[in-house]
Amino acid sequence: MGEETLPERDDCPAANGHDEHQHKPQPEPPLEPQLEHDGDTVVTDAAPESVSTGETHDSPNTLPTTAGRSPAETEVEVKQEKRTIDDVDFEDSTHTNGKAEVDISQKSVIVPAVPPKVTYIPLKTGLCYDVRMRYHAKIFTSYYEYIDPHPEDPRRIYRIYKILAEAGLITDPTLSGIDDIGDLMLKIPVREAKPEEILQVHTEEHLKFLESTPSMTKEKLMEETEKGDSIYFNHDSFLGAKLSCGGAIEACKAVVEGSVKNSLAVVRPPGHHAEPDAPGGFCLFSNVAVAAKNILKNYPESVRKIVVVDWDVHHGNGTQKAFWDDPRVLYISLHRYEAGKYYPGTIAGAHHQVGEGKGEGTNLNIPWPIGGMGDGDYIYAFREVIMPVCYEFDPDLVIISSGFDAADGDMIGQCHVSPAGYAHMTHMLKSLANGNLVVVLEGGYNLDSIAVSALAVAKVLVGEPPGQLKTTVPKIEAVETIDKVIEVQSKYFKSLKPGHSAVDHSIPSGDGNKNFNLQEAIRFQQAHDLITRHKLINLPILNDKLSNDTENQILATPDIYDSETIIVAVHDPAEVWGKVDPVTGLINPNGSLIIDSTLKILEWSKKEKHGYIDVNIPEADDSFNTAQEVLLYIWDNYIQYFKAQKVVLVGYGDAYSGIVHLIGHRDVRDVVKAAIAFIDRKPLRAIVPLVDEAVTDWFFKNSLVFTSKNHSCWGIDGSETKKPRRKFGRVLKTDVDGLDNIVEERFDEAVDFILDSIEDYESSSS
Repeated sequence: MGEETLPERDDCPAANGHDEHQHKPQPEPPLEPQLEHDGDTVVTDAAPESVSTGETHDSPNTLPTTAGRSPAETEVEVKQEKRTIDDVDFEDSTHTNGKAEVDISQKSVIVPAVPPKVTYIPLKTGLCYDVRMRYHAKIFTSYYEYIDPHPEDPRRIYRIYKILAEAGLITDPTLSGIDDIGDLMLKIPVREAKPEEILQVHTEEHLKFLESTPSMTKEKLMEETEKGDSIYFNHDSFLGAKLSCGGAIEACKAVVEGSVKNSLAVVRPPGHHAEPDAPGGFCLFSNVAVAAKNILKNYPESVRKIVVVDWDVHHGNGTQKAFWDDPRVLYISLHRYEAGKYYPGTIAGAHHQVGEGKGEGTNLNIPWPIGGMGDGDYIYAFREVIMPVCYEFDPDLVIISSGFDAADGDMIGQCHVSPAGYAHMTHMLKSLANGNLVVVLEGGYNLDSIAVSALAVAKVLVGEPPGQLKTTVPKIEAVETIDKVIEVQSKYFKSLKPGHSAVDHSIPSGDGNKNFNLQEAIRFQQAHDLITRHKLINLPILNDKLSNDTENQILATPDIYDSETIIVAVHDPAEVWGKVDPVTGLINPNGSLIIDSTLKILEWSKKEKHGYIDVNIPEADDSFNTAQEVLLYIWDNYIQYFKAQKVVLVGYGDAYSGIVHLIGHRDVRDVVKAAIAFIDRKPLRAIVPLVDEAVTDWFFKNSLVFTSKNHSCWGIDGSETKKPRRKFGRVLKTDVDGLDNIVEERFDEAVDFILDSIEDYESSSS
C-alpha cells in the first residue's frame, strides 16, 4: 500500500511537525480589519467576521475618505447572510490563520503573467574546442623530449575540456568534441581563419611563411624550430594556428551577435607573443588581435570599442604592437617584468609604454618587478586601476587573453594566483560591456593548474559566484608598481586623478618655472643644517660630465685633509613622510617630516673624532651611474691624497651601488677597512672585480649589507634559507622593513663591525 497523503492544513499536527497532544490552539483576540485601498479594490487581512456595520475605526491604518467616514462604511457593504468585499464571496474563501485566501480567478487581473524580460540569463555560455588543435606538436628528437615534453603541450586544451566535463558544465562522455554538450554551454563550431582575416594584423610575408610549413621536410621544420624565438613547427602547425585564430574570431562573433551570453575559447597555439611580422613565444598568429580587428571591422555599429585584458604572466608584446596606435582598443597587461629581464625581455612591457599617435593613452602595462605575485596583488591592481579605467573607457566588448601561467603551481610563471583569484577577476570583467565577455586561452604550462583555473573561470561565465580568495593583502612591490602606473595613466583617465592631480611631472630647466623638484629643497635644508650646526664644508666637483648642480652635494668636516680615519656616507636623498591630500595629491608641509637616516653615523663619527664625508646622490633616471661616477671622482681627486690610513664606506639605499663599483674598479684594500650598506629593499649589487679575482673574497669578508625582511633575495615569502652569493657581500636579513627602521635596528652592529675592522688594522700594523 502506498503512503497516505497528508492534507496540507495548518491545523494538521502531522503537517506542521507537532504532536497532536502537544498542539493546543489558543484563542486569538479579534482583529481589526487592516484595509488597503487600491482603485476599486479593498483587501482585508482580518477574518470576515471582524467586519461589522457601523463599526468605528480609530486605528492609524484607517483610510480617510472625502465624506469623513471610515472605509468600512463607504466601501464595504456588509450583509448578515452574506459578506462581500468587491464582489468576492468570503463564504467561498479558505480561512487560514484568521486571513482570507481569495481565489484569484474571481478577482480582476492587475498585472498579467508575462515571460521574464531578460535577455542575458536564458542564454548559454559558448565554448570553442576542436581536437584538431592538438595535432600541433613538437617533433621529438630524443627519448628525453618524450618523457619531458615541451611546456606548450597539446594536452593543455584536453585537460581543460576534460575538467569541464568532470564538473558537469558540459556533457561529452567520449571527450571527442560533440556538438550537443548540455544545458549550460553551447558548442561554437571552430573554423580556420581566412587569409583576409589574418592579414588584418599580420604581414603577407608572415602568412606565407606559415603556409609553407606543411610542405617542409622534417629537417627543415626542425631547422626553423631552432632558428625561431621559442617556437616549434610540425606539418600540422599551420592548421592548428588557423583553427586557434578562427576559434577566437567565432567566440567573439557569437557573443556580439547574441547567440551566447559569453564565451570561452579553449584554443592553442597561443597568440599574444606573435608580432605582425614574426611568430614567437609559442605563438604563431596573434589570435586575440586578429579577432578584435575583425570584430571592429564587421560590426562597426554594435562594437566601437574593445578592452583586451591580458593576465598571462608574460607581456603580450604582439597584441600591444597590433593596437599601439589604435584608439578603439584599450590593451591592459599584468605581467612579470623584472626591469625587462623576464620574457619577452624588452622594455615594451614597462609602465611608461602608453601607445602613440591616436592610440596614446590606450596601452596600460602593470609590470610586476618580482615573481611570486598572488591573489592580493592582482585584485589590488583590478580594484585600483583596471576596473576604474575600464568603466571610464566604456567598451562594447571585453576580451581576456587568459594565460594561466601566473597560477599557483606553474613552474615557468612562479606566481601564486589561485583559481578563486581568476574567478574574481572574471566576475569583475563580466560587469562591463553589458556582459559581452570572451575568454581566449593563452599560456599556462602546469596541466593541473591550468585545468582548475580554467574551470573556475568557466563557472563564473555560466553564472556561479567566485570562490574564496587565498589572500587580499597586496605585496609592497604591488603597491609601489600600481602607484607608478597611476602616476603615468592619470594623464589619460580622469578616474585615476584623485591623488594624482594634473601636474606636469617633468621639471624643465630654465628661469620662471613654477615647479621644481622637491629633492633639491630637501638637500638644501639638509646641507644648511650640516654646514651651520655640524660645521661641514663643501668639496667641489670640477667635472662637467657629472651633474650640473653639484653645489653642496659633497660636504666634509674641516679636518678631513688630516684625519687618520674617515667615514664616507653615501646616500640617496632623505626620505619624506608626507601627509597627502587624497584628492589633489598635494603634500601638507605642516604635517610632513624629513627622515634623515645618516645623522646617527655623523654623530658617532664626531664623537670618535673621525673625519666625515657626506655624499648626496640625487635621484634621477641614471642615479645608478651617477653614484658610480661620483665615488670614483671622490677617490681619485680627494681621498687618495688625504693622510687617512683607514677609510670606512657606508651606503644608504641605492646609492651604495657606487661603493660596490669603487671597490671593484680601484684597489682600495690597503685603505678601506669596512663597507657597510643599509639598502632596505633596493636591489643587491654584485661586485665586478677588475683589479683581481681576490677582491670578491675581500669584499665578502669586509662588508655587511643589511636588507629588509621583505627583500626579494629572501624569496617570495621571506622563507628562503639559502644566502645570496659572495659577490654581493655579506648580506644579512633584518627583522624590519624600511630604511630608517633598519638603521635603528642594526646601527650598533654596524658600529661594532667598524671598530673591529679598525682595531684589526691597528693591531696588525703595530
